[in-house]
Amino acid sequence: MKLVILAGGLGSRLSEETHLKPKPLVEIGGMPMIWHIMKYYSHFGFREFIICLGYKGYLIKDYFHRYHLMRNDLTIDIGKRIEFLNDEAEDWSVTLVDTGNSTQTGGRLKRVKSFLGEEDFCLTYGDGLGDVDINALLDFHNSHNKIVTVTAVHPPARFGALGLTGTKVDEFVEKPTSGSGWINGGFFVMSPQVLDLIVDDHSIFEREPMEQLSQQQQLHAFVHNDFWQPMDTLRDKNHLEELWATNKAPWKIWNE
Repeated sequence: MKLVILAGGLGSRLSEETHLKPKPLVEIGGMPMIWHIMKYYSHFGFREFIICLGYKGYLIKDYFHRYHLMRNDLTIDIGKRIEFLNDEAEDWSVTLVDTGNSTQTGGRLKRVKSFLGEEDFCLTYGDGLGDVDINALLDFHNSHNKIVTVTAVHPPARFGALGLTGTKVDEFVEKPTSGSGWINGGFFVMSPQVLDLIVDDHSIFEREPMEQLSQQQQLHAFVHNDFWQPMDTLRDKNHLEELWATNKAPWKIWNE
């Protein structure tokens, strides 16, 4: 199964870092946020990643282009060859697609349609971490046979709210004035059918497509009560850094 990562936003609320780099390259424990997300999913067997680029996307391309070089010792025979002395690299296939600086989330997803194939795929944001049980999420998605599963987490107040009856999503409201209830935490599983609901680059996935899915009873929520943390502000980043530095990062479930 493939994982699509939305990594094109401006990250304006983290401008202390994002004036120089895209938010997914902001480092936690010396490694970019996007690396943490990919390491987490790879623990569950994911090897194919599609990254939707936008703001300063060339820096994300450069990071993965140089990844093997940076992670290994080497001997350089100038002008002839490079010999890697070890092989510390993940067996990942990473597809990097420029989806436009001003394209909205739905538009970014629509732009990678040709890379998705006919099977269900996962989607998440490039600025959020959690200890979601991906195997249980996939089992839940397969059990209800609907188009989309969203992972429901508890708010901070500024995120989109889910109205639930059991696991069925009755209402989806993006960024409500009240922060009670459940919110969209990313960690989606979805059928390629969802792409038919996305009109163009201006389509915000969390608005019309998600609202239509909830009205059509094609959207279910995987309820996650444990750790989930976005990296929206410098305070969020510092909190994640502290968790990593003190060996209390709930998302670090892989072996070194």
